[in-house]
Amino acid sequence: MTLPSKKTLLANLLSLAAIAWIYGGDLSDAVRARSAEVAAFTTLPSPVGPAVVLALALLATLVVIGGLTRGKEEGFKGYRLLPIVLVGSLFADLVLAESRVPLSSLDIASMSLQSFHRQAQELTSEQAVPDDPRVLQPLLEQLGRPPYLVRGEPVAAYTLQVRKDCEGPVREAPGVLPGTLLYCVAPERRGAWVTLVGLPAEQRFGVPAVVSSGGETRFMLVRPIPPDEEGAAAFRDEEVAREAPAADAGTSSVRP
Repeated sequence: MTLPSKKTLLANLLSLAAIAWIYGGDLSDAVRARSAEVAAFTTLPSPVGPAVVLALALLATLVVIGGLTRGKEEGFKGYRLLPIVLVGSLFADLVLAESRVPLSSLDIASMSLQSFHRQAQELTSEQAVPDDPRVLQPLLEQLGRPPYLVRGEPVAAYTLQVRKDCEGPVREAPGVLPGTLLYCVAPERRGAWVTLVGLPAEQRFGVPAVVSSGGETRFMLVRPIPPDEEGAAAFRDEEVAREAPAADAGTSSVRP
């Protein structure tokens, strides 16, 4: 029985492995996002595209196996199908990607934190930061929609929870819904740490948690800025507070 060259067999094997890894993973994500408590996606991924690619790959694999069992030689066109399916699928993905926003959930969450921080900073006086939920609530309107799904459904809007007498940013928020901004005010309104409930950067699925990266909480610090310090840089989200985890004497929550 005459078999194709090792190069041809290897090309088919690698193509099949790449298709299974890429599109099998995409299909798994699309299915899992529909039931996960929280998923780090801005929109629900469709299982149709990956399923079609996997079906074509299965048919191409059957053709290759048929060619091998019948002793087809190197020139058999069926040996070209798996590489064609892989290249064609990747090209289609590349074309479709041009119309998508190449931002991850972590990117959007970080941008939302920065936007809220910038607006809240504009409301500070020289002595204190704002702590009234009714004053802070309108700031959420400019943030758009949180980049998370809850059991397959997009989170409709950001919500706000104001905590008082804090000693640092909130690092754990059990029971708080994703898309909630935690505005934690220091004693005497000397500052406020802003964090967001979603998922850690390393997770695409899981239970709600304060957004973090590499185990470090993402936060922004709102603080009074005396006139002689205007223009000084505020703490950025990667600068982790050295104080103890946030302890609060009370909370105040509002929803859109």
